[in-house]
This record gives sequence, C-alpha cells and structure tokens, in this order.
Amino acid sequence: MAKRLRSLRPPAAEVKPESPSRALRLLGSVIAPTTVLTGLLFFFGRQHANWLLDYFGVPLSTMGLTAQDYLVRSADGLFAPIAVVLAAVLALLWLYRFLRARLADAAWQRLLRVATPAAVVGGLAGLAVATVGVVRPEAFASSYSVPGAGLSLGVLFLVAASRLLAARSGRPLPAAVATAEWMAAFALVSVGLFWAVADYSASVGVGRAIQIEAALAAPPETVLYSAKSLNLTAPGVRETPCRNPDTAYRYRYTGLKLVLQSGGQYFLLPVQWHKADGTALVLPRTDALRLEFTPAADPDAPC
Repeated sequence: MAKRLRSLRPPAAEVKPESPSRALRLLGSVIAPTTVLTGLLFFFGRQHANWLLDYFGVPLSTMGLTAQDYLVRSADGLFAPIAVVLAAVLALLWLYRFLRARLADAAWQRLLRVATPAAVVGGLAGLAVATVGVVRPEAFASSYSVPGAGLSLGVLFLVAASRLLAARSGRPLPAAVATAEWMAAFALVSVGLFWAVADYSASVGVGRAIQIEAALAAPPETVLYSAKSLNLTAPGVRETPCRNPDTAYRYRYTGLKLVLQSGGQYFLLPVQWHKADGTALVLPRTDALRLEFTPAADPDAPC
C-alpha cells in the first residue's frame, strides 16, 4: 500500500539553473551605473582642477595630478548634487510602491492615463532645453549645466512614458525592443550627465579659485627656503640672503602662499597676486627647497 502511495506522488519539480542572461542583466545593472558614477567623479575632479589652475594661468599638466587626486577633488561640489539626485530617485520609488499598494486597479489605471501624457510633455521639454543649449549656448550663459540636465531628464521622462504606456496596454515590450530602449536611454542619460558635469565643474573650479585669491592675505603664510637664489621678483615677495655661509639654505623668501602640492610640485602664489598681472609659481619638490608655515612671516627676520 505504501509503495502504491509513493508511486502516486507527483515527481519533484526539477530546479532549473538560473539563466545566464538573467545573471548578466543583473551584473550589468550594477556595473554600468557604478562605472558611470566613477567616470563622473573622475571627470568632475579633472575639470575642476583644470579650471582652478587655469584661473591662475597654470597648465594642468605641470602639476602631475593623479587619478586619486581627481577623485578626491570631486568631493568639492559634486557629492551634494549626487546625493540630491539619488534621494529623489529613492523618493519616487517609495511613492510608486505606496500608490500601487493603496490604490485600487481602477484608480491606478486613471493615474496612469494622467501620468503618461505628463511624462511625454516633460520629456519633450527636457529635449527642447538640450536642443536650445546646442543651437544657442549663450542662452544658458549663467547656468551652462542646464542643457545637459535637460537631456538626461528628458530621456528619463520619455522612457517612463513608454513603460507607463506598456503597463496600461497590458502588453509588455518585446525583450529585444526593451533591451535596445534601455541601452539607448542609458547612453543618452550618461551623455547628458557628462555634459552637465563639464559645465558645473567649470563653475565650481573658478569659484574655488576666486575664494583662494580672496584669502591670500589670510594666515598661514608660507616661508620658502632655497639652497640657491630663485630670482623671485613678484610683487610682495621678498628675498633675504642668509648670513650664515654654512647653512644648507642660503635664501629666504616671504610673501608667498602654498596653494597645492602634488606630483612632486609646489604651486605657490604671492600674497599680493592679482589676476590682471599676477605671477604664479610652480617649483619642483626637491631637497634644495624647504617650506615653513607661520601666521605672519617677518620679512626682516634673519635666516
């Protein structure tokens, strides 16, 4: 009897291995945004440094900045916008889940009927802003990052409209069409983000340079010691020969401010530097130079 009962039991369901395509899609959904985010951070940091140094007339290539320097520099101005965007995405996802759980099917369909044309209008408006930014960039002279942001938002709105339309009709997009749509949308959104970041980084870099210029007279001041005369003749910079002939550093310079040290280079500015006629200094970091930092350097002090 027991044998007959065992024979009547349905066979155990065979556990199918996970589809490789699904695993690849999951991997791509993680790697692709992470790669773009890292690229944005690097790109912002490089552009930020380029515009900051350009304000003082220093070529970026002279400082030997590394990829790590660019990523660290991206914290100056980019983290806050990224946090705002991610918070907005998270809020929209929570709102979607809340409304889907609370609304009846009829109310949900009415909401989709209203949201679909609204998303189309928002998408077309974003693309129109991006088009104006290409044809007449001077129209956004005070906010150059707007066209790039408009492109990204416009594409996202249109993709949302496409998905809402598919949800209303009850006929999902074919896999090939959905994949092509995702790839094109991802590429266009990425282009828009890099476009916006390029202009935003220029604004932040120049803004930081103006702040540095305004704070040149504030402490601490940099005192530079050198084994040989550097013939520095910038306004406010004073060279004092050391009296002791046996000292390793024969010359002392005051009236300087260290702005940046990277790649084996010192970037210094005279405290009386002005953009109209100022001279920036880039010196190699060697044993022949020594820096001291003091609240107020006495130009008449002996070495």
